[in-house]
Order: sequence, then C-alpha cells, then structure tokens
Amino acid sequence: MTLLVVSFIAGVLTVLAPCVLPLLPVTLGGAVAEAGNRRRPLVIIVSLAVSVFIFTLLLKGSTALIGTSPTFWSYVSAVILIIFGLTLLFPITWAKIVLKLPGHNKPESWVAKGYESRSYWWGDIIVGSALGPVFTTCSPTFFVILATVLPQSFGRGIVDLLAYIVGLSLSLLLIAYVGQRLVNRLEWATNPNGWFKKSLGVLFIVVSICIVFGWDKQIEAGILSSGFFDVTTLEQSIHQSLNQISRTSLSSSQQEQNEGHYVEIVDPAGFVNSAPFKLADFIGKKVILIDFIDYSCINCERTFPYLENWWNKYGNQGLEVVAIHTPEFAFEKDIANVTAAAKQFGLTFPIVLDNKYGTWNAYRNEYWPHKYLIDIHGNVVYDKVGEGGDALVESEIVKLLNDRLQLLGQNGTIDTGTSTMPDYTVKTESTETYFGAIRNEYFGNGTPMIVGDNVYQTPDRLAPNQFYLGGSWRIDQEYAQEKAVGANLSYEFTATNMYLIATTLDGTPITATIQIDGHPIPAIWEGSDVVNGTLTIDASRLYHLYSNPNLGQHRIDIIFNKPGAKVYTFTFG
Repeated sequence: MTLLVVSFIAGVLTVLAPCVLPLLPVTLGGAVAEAGNRRRPLVIIVSLAVSVFIFTLLLKGSTALIGTSPTFWSYVSAVILIIFGLTLLFPITWAKIVLKLPGHNKPESWVAKGYESRSYWWGDIIVGSALGPVFTTCSPTFFVILATVLPQSFGRGIVDLLAYIVGLSLSLLLIAYVGQRLVNRLEWATNPNGWFKKSLGVLFIVVSICIVFGWDKQIEAGILSSGFFDVTTLEQSIHQSLNQISRTSLSSSQQEQNEGHYVEIVDPAGFVNSAPFKLADFIGKKVILIDFIDYSCINCERTFPYLENWWNKYGNQGLEVVAIHTPEFAFEKDIANVTAAAKQFGLTFPIVLDNKYGTWNAYRNEYWPHKYLIDIHGNVVYDKVGEGGDALVESEIVKLLNDRLQLLGQNGTIDTGTSTMPDYTVKTESTETYFGAIRNEYFGNGTPMIVGDNVYQTPDRLAPNQFYLGGSWRIDQEYAQEKAVGANLSYEFTATNMYLIATTLDGTPITATIQIDGHPIPAIWEGSDVVNGTLTIDASRLYHLYSNPNLGQHRIDIIFNKPGAKVYTFTFG
C-alpha cells in the first residue's frame, strides 16, 4: 500500500522534475496548439500514458533478457520528436507528403485547418508516444517499480505502475486544459504558418538534440546542483516519510493479512547454526519468533544484538528464534558468507537461507527486518516491521511464553529480563543509493540502467544524494566495479553514519583512501572499518565508513588504490 501511494505521488511530482521541466512546453504546446480542440490534450496524454506502460515492460524485458540499452529508446523518441518538429516548421511540405498517402487530397483545406482536422489524430498519438520513454526516466519511484517490484511480484508491480501513470496523467491533463483556456481566444496559436507553431517546431528539435547528446541530463544536474528547484529531494522525502510510517506500524488491513496460522518455511537453500528443521517441529511446544533478515542490511544489523539477547535469555524457556535470511544481492546467497556474517556478529540462533524468496513470498513480506511472533498453537499473533520498539517486542515474547506455561500445565512465571542493549538513534536525510544498473537512478554523472564500461570525470560540484564515479569503471546489473588505480566514488550526504556494501573481484583485499570534504577523514569521524583514513575491503559485507554524532552535510570521496573492488550501495543511519 505504501509503494502504491508513493507511486501516485511520484507521478504527480514527475511533471515538476528537472528533467521534465524542459519538456513541458512540448507537451503543453502540443496540447494547446489547436485552440478549442479539447480532444487533443486528452489524446496526447492518454497516448503518453500508454507509452509509459508499454515502454516499462519493453525496458524491463530488453535490459533483463537481451541487454538492449535504454538509451536506444531515448534515441527513438528523439527521432520522432525531430520529425514532428519539422512538420511544424514546414507544414506545406508535410502536407504534400501526407497527400501522397492513400485517401488524402485538397492540400489547401489541410493547410487551412492545420492539425485541427480530426483525420490527423494519429499525429497526437505519435507525440504522446514519443514522450513516454523520456518521462519514465524522471522519477526515482519509477525505477523502484521497475527494478524491485516487477521481478518479485509482476501483478503488484503493474498496479503500482498504473498508480504512477494515473498521477502523471492527471497532472498533465490539468496543465493542458488550464493552458488551453489561456490560449482559447488567441488566433496566433492556430495559424500553421505562424510564429507560435514554428517556435514550437524549433523547441521539439532542440529538445530532441538535447536528448541525443545527453544535454537534458546536464541541465537536470545543473538544476539540482543549484538547489533552486529539487523536486527529486521532495519525492525522496515523501518516500522516506511514508516508509518510516510503514516501519513503525502496520495498517489494520496488513495486520489482518499477516495474522493467522503460520506458514511453513518454503524451499530453504541451507541452514546455519542448526540442522534442517521445519516450523511444524516446534508447534505445540514453543513460541516462535521469525525475523526476515539480510546480513548486509544496516537496519537488520542494528537488530541482531536484540535477537541474540532474546535467544540467550528465553531460548531455554520455550522461545525459538528463526532468522529467515532473504538475500538482496547475489553474494548473499553463499552459505559461506552467511556463516561468516553469523560468526562476525556473534549470532547463535538458527538462520535459514531463503535464496529463492520462497518463504518471503509465502508471508507476503516487503521489508527487512520484519518480525513475526507465532504462539504455541501456530498462530501469528504479532508482527513488527523495521527497527525500534524492541521493548514492546520483548514484552510480547514474555506474554506468549507465560501463556505457553499455563497451556502446558507448568508452574512459575517468566519475567521480562533486564535489557543491557544500548539505545541507538538513526539520523539521516540521505536515502539508500544503489550503483548497479538495475537500480542506479541517482547516477550523477552517468546514464542510469546502462550496463557496460566507461571512463568518468568527477565534477568539482556534486548534487546532494547522487553518486559520481571518476576514472575507469564497469557498471553491472547489481554493482559498479572499479577497473583502475585511482578510480574514485564520490557522494554528498547528510547523515550521522554512512556505510558501503562492497566486495572484491577475486577475494584479494583492496584498500581505499577515504576523504571528507576534500581532506583526509578525521580520526574522530572514522567508521569502524576505517583505520588511519584507509578502508580495507576483504569480504563481501557492509562497511562502516563515517560516524559523527552531529548531523551535517559532507562530501565523501573514496579513492581506490587497486582495481577490482565491486561496490553495491551506500546506506545511512
């Protein structure tokens, strides 16, 4: 439900995004070029909506199955817009071309009516269809739908995509009809040889050239860097706020969906800290705490001490802790990596590898971490999304354990143990940022969703919350791999803690120099994995780069001293 709301809002905000602003005159101009024709904006925008829908499916299929670059579709859009612009600049020539098509005659009548004639409605469809691929690349939430929802649940992804399209279309229709009313009595807007249509034709061609050469991305970066108009940050804030709401409490409909009889573990890929088992083995005997985790997820890592604490305090009093490890990245499917992570964090409770998302989907889960409490009868009686609220979770555990004692006819009571776990506060205005082509929508100096090798130049000034590469890199689906000594990764963030998920190409340790605001990172700001300003990447895991109790905006530069590092994402807290 949260992503559905965010998708709709993202569609509304897309019309104000920096990369769409230069295209609004095209959309608005095409809609109002024929004053009094209220059908035209509807046809253009409906065509754009259908184009967004079809293009999304094509893009997903092309990038996942045949490796077709999304840039190809931008070129197709640019060519269509150039052709349409030429028809506005040279209407008589275009009329003569159209006359050669079957069923067309009387050029004087065509020129007089211009595009007002209903027999040329297909021109509006072409304009709307051409703009679809461009508009889709302007919303971070669109990439979330494309990259994370469609692969896991095609049906849910389609619903969220439709919500995005509805928000976008309603906004454009409002703009179009308001604009049409403004020019409803201006004859210059309907003259096929007038300055308005010729200016509109030039605008179409200029926009097309910008798309071909990537100048539209530079314009967007300039707008973002200026800080004058950053709707992307607004959308991120809305997404983050809604996500925080969903983490602290579930809606009643979600509670009803999740509560009920337990669901058995589905297709486990391995077990850590235990022999293979089923949840059915514990029903009627124990209270079960299930938690969906991922060992390189910082939100999960912060809850690990609580899970271990509860396992140690209540494990011999009827509690069974079961962690369902559902991986986000391919390297997290390796049981050796999961075992090493369990040892690193001192986790001794059972961990089940859910590499194919079988148990994740069976519980209709959407979050890391997500806890489910199952009573002795096998009923899911409580669940908790995200971090925090650990005292409440513990009180629910103790309540169920005491209910278990009564049902089993055992004497005594179980008291809530004294917690020795340290409190933590998450302070961040930056959101998780991915580097792989499947989700790298915040690529400051490159084209998102493109797989391949390239050499990048890091600009002097960075837009906040976008990553920048410098030197030789390869962009793969899940990660970016640096390919030369001195390659760097840069980011301007606002958070008290910053983390990097990384590994190496062949397991050989790789070091990197960490700079903050152009200088060696101060020792007091070094994360736990940085020593004397140097990060050593020697395993596939999450690395702590930066720690500062004071929330502030800073620039980080990671300069790699050897090729072969693979970086996946920045995360904050």
